[in-house]
Parts: sequence; C-alpha cells; structure tokens
Amino acid sequence: MHILEEADDIIYQLIEKEAARQQHVLNMIPSENYTSKAVREACGSVLMHKYSEGYPTRRYYQGNEFVDSVEQIAIQRAKELFGAEHANVQPYSGSPANLAILHAFLKPGESFMGLDLASGGHLTHGSPVNASGTLYKAIPYSLHRETQLLDMQHVRSIALEHKPKIIISGLTAYPRTLNFRVFQDIAEEIGAIHLADISHIAGLIVAGVHPSPLPFTDVVMTTTHKTLRGPRGAIILCKEKYAKQIDKSVFPGMQGGPHENVIAAKAIAFKEATTSAFRDYAHQTIKNAQALANALIAEGVSLITGGTDNHLILIDARPLGIGRGKELAIALESAGICVNANSVPYDPSPPMKPSGIRIGTPILTTRDMREPEMQQVGRWIAQVLKNPTNSELHLSIKSEVRALCERFPLP
Repeated sequence: MHILEEADDIIYQLIEKEAARQQHVLNMIPSENYTSKAVREACGSVLMHKYSEGYPTRRYYQGNEFVDSVEQIAIQRAKELFGAEHANVQPYSGSPANLAILHAFLKPGESFMGLDLASGGHLTHGSPVNASGTLYKAIPYSLHRETQLLDMQHVRSIALEHKPKIIISGLTAYPRTLNFRVFQDIAEEIGAIHLADISHIAGLIVAGVHPSPLPFTDVVMTTTHKTLRGPRGAIILCKEKYAKQIDKSVFPGMQGGPHENVIAAKAIAFKEATTSAFRDYAHQTIKNAQALANALIAEGVSLITGGTDNHLILIDARPLGIGRGKELAIALESAGICVNANSVPYDPSPPMKPSGIRIGTPILTTRDMREPEMQQVGRWIAQVLKNPTNSELHLSIKSEVRALCERFPLP
C-alpha cells in the first residue's frame, strides 16, 4: 500500500498495526472472519465510484451498463447458492436489512416476535433500545430457564396468544441447531410471515452442515461476512410473491444508491462458497467448535447448553462472579485472545456488565487450525478465566499465542 503510505502515513500506520494485530492474536469473535484477497480487491475497485439507484435495467442514473451485469450476477449466484426464488443483494448490512423487512410487512405499532437479546437474539429482533423495538411492538420469546434450549411449544403458545404479523427465527449467541421448519409451521398456523435471520450460520447452511430455512421460509436475511466469508453487507432472500414488497422496502424505502463494489465482492464470495474447499472449512469450523467446547468443559468451564452444534460457544461466567464478562474478556485480550463479553440467558446483570463470554471458531478455522490447536486454546482460555488478574501469566500465554499464530498465517 505504498500509495496510501505516501498520501496519508497516519492512516497507513494504523492499518498496518491492525494487520499485525490480526496476525498475532487469536480472533475468536464469532461474527468476524477473514475474506479472500479477491473479495478485498473488489471492495477497493472502481465500482465504488458509481451511483446506481434503482435495480438492474431500471436505474435513475446513466452509465450502469457494467454494474447492472455485476449485480445481476450477484443476484443469480445468491439464488443458486441458497436455493431461493428471489434475492435482493443491495442491503448495506444486517441491521438495515432486518428493518427493511419489518418495514415491508408491518405498520408502526404492529407486532412481531423475536428471540430475547439475553437468550441469544439480535438487537433488531425487538430490543427496546433498537428501532425494531421502538417503531413496532416486539413480543420476545426466551430459552427454557433450566435446559437453556429453545422450547418450540412455548414459542407456539406465545404466537397463538399474541398473533404477531412476523415471527423471527435466528441467533447471535445460541449455540444449538435451529428448527426452521417448526418456525414456519407456527407462522403459517397464525397467518404470520416467518423471517429467518441466518447471519451467523449462512456459511454453515450453504455447506450443508446446518439445516436450511429455504425454500419453505417466507423471508430469509443474512449478512455476507461471518461464516460466509464475504464482505461486510447483507442480502434478503424471499419467495417470489414477496419480491416486490422486499425490493420496494430496500429501495427507496430504507436505502439510496447501492454499494456496487461491495455487491461485486458478495458475488465473488458466493462463488467461493460453492467450492469443496469452502465446504471443508464449514465442516471443520463445527468440529473445531466442538473440540474447543470439550476442552473448556474438561477444564471446568461452564458453557450455556453444555456445548455447541454450530460455530460459537457461550461461556457462562456466573460461577466466576456475576457481571464479570467484560473484565474477563479484557483479561483474555491481554493474553492475545480476542473475544466479546455477552449476556447469558436470564442474566442477573445488565447488558453493559454481562455475565458471559461469546467465542467462535470461524477465523481460527480459516487460518487452518484444527482440533489439536483447539485443545490448546481451550487450556489457555481456562487458565486466564481462573487467573484474571495474573498479568505475568497473561504475558506468558500471549507469547505462546503469538508463536501459534506464526504457524498459521492469515490467508
């Protein structure tokens, strides 16, 4: 990046420092991943210069001959990859995409159901601090207090009682398999729309290691980063009968000109996700998560639901002290292990002082680490959790982490 270095050395140095950080630490935030160089090159291409409000062949600006083709390729690849009838590839990110879907089917004040944030849902699934929870009437459902699992009979009873117009299935911190078919059945029983938010597990779904909500689900939203290993962005997939509603809600309802450079990068990621190498990565991501969970359990670390079926693990830090999630996440970072503090189901502490830690294996798998490395990482995590103030221990582990990372360079 010699041109950037000459143009703005301050920004250049910060980017270089971030590149070094990513190389030398274990990035275990499950919503993060590393893209291919091809994806990054598309994001930085001349396509970022072009305004293209509207949809292919129906633009408000001239000069869209080539971006039309790019977007049409992205649409076709998304439909084929997921088995969808319709795809909108323009959403800037997951949150505005979810809001566009709510906007398409709800009037302000109308109701929808979503998984409670502390139970592993997302802000846009009805959190009272999010637009989804202020513009609309959000009806939460939660995990079973004792099993910490989704109780679909409970979900159905809430749906029958409140008759929401939309039911959201999806997760950001739930480590078990989702039964999208049952969600769809409940939605159909009450005449509601079923929205499946598969942002975290899209890569697992297209690789065949998690059940897909398609083709039977009404609307599906996914971000294109996370396990899918694409650029920061989102897409909306739906049945053809809802295509016009969705497209109109995205543009002009929620957005202006799409980011065609990012759409090109999405198209590349969709192509990459059809390869055998990608399928191997997705399978290994789950193997790694389960190996890591077993290593943590062997060290006496408590996990929500007792393990994982997907790419993420939620550590229950309450045995170490209520509301210590952030403190423990900072301690882990000092040891070269980057995670995020997270609420746990029925957390007695507020979201700013959560009692859990969320970790994931997508990036470690992208770096080609496997079960033996997961066992070692589990031991390191447990050591830090048991000794959160031992800075000498943290520095020692950080040195070992750096040595491990040198063996598995960034893609």
